[in-house]
Amino acid sequence: MNNQHVLVCQQLVKRYQEGPAEVEVLKRVNLQLSAGERIAIVGSSGSGKTTLLNLLGGLDTPTEGEVLLDGQQISAMAENERGQLRNSKLGFVYQFHHLLPEFTALENVAMPLLMRPQVKIKTVKEQATELLTRVGLSHRLEHKPGELSGGERQRVAIARALVTKPCCVLLDEPTGNLDQHTAHTIHELMQELSQTTKTAFLVVTHDLALANQMDRVLKLVEGELIAA
Repeated sequence: MNNQHVLVCQQLVKRYQEGPAEVEVLKRVNLQLSAGERIAIVGSSGSGKTTLLNLLGGLDTPTEGEVLLDGQQISAMAENERGQLRNSKLGFVYQFHHLLPEFTALENVAMPLLMRPQVKIKTVKEQATELLTRVGLSHRLEHKPGELSGGERQRVAIARALVTKPCCVLLDEPTGNLDQHTAHTIHELMQELSQTTKTAFLVVTHDLALANQMDRVLKLVEGELIAA
């Protein structure tokens, strides 16, 4: 693993107004994620894990502090700039997969590449097919989300997150709907990609078995990020 930091947050603070009171969800959080590194973040419900993930992914802006993705400060960018950087550098896997119901698994995975200018449809289909095969869905390419199980839909979402070859993938409870065998397959895929392509993975999870297989485990406790 090299020392290139693909994702950094410095002194990250997030406050929300709840009626007359101000609630501080994150308190001076610092994090560095290197190329090829796999980090798990654990913590109780309501500890701020999803809030942190949204800030790191540029889906929300911090009250204080900054987030740098591949050396660029996304927390200071305009929304359209953030969107472009997210689409080229980040992969997202949400707890609820957000697949497009009218499209097949293959089309869902290909979609992020099809949105790019001057793409070759044949190449895109080949890349999407390869990833779906790697997550064990070569026999489900033409099935729509409504025809897939929860675990299969999650695997499609993971393949979609990886198809752009991002430098970093953020995952929110990626194995929550998966059986033990499939969860193990997903972990092996993350491990392989971290080594072969230097993709970095940041996983928010309640699954301690998954967390303990990462390179580092961090814990959010009352808005502060500490070593688990």
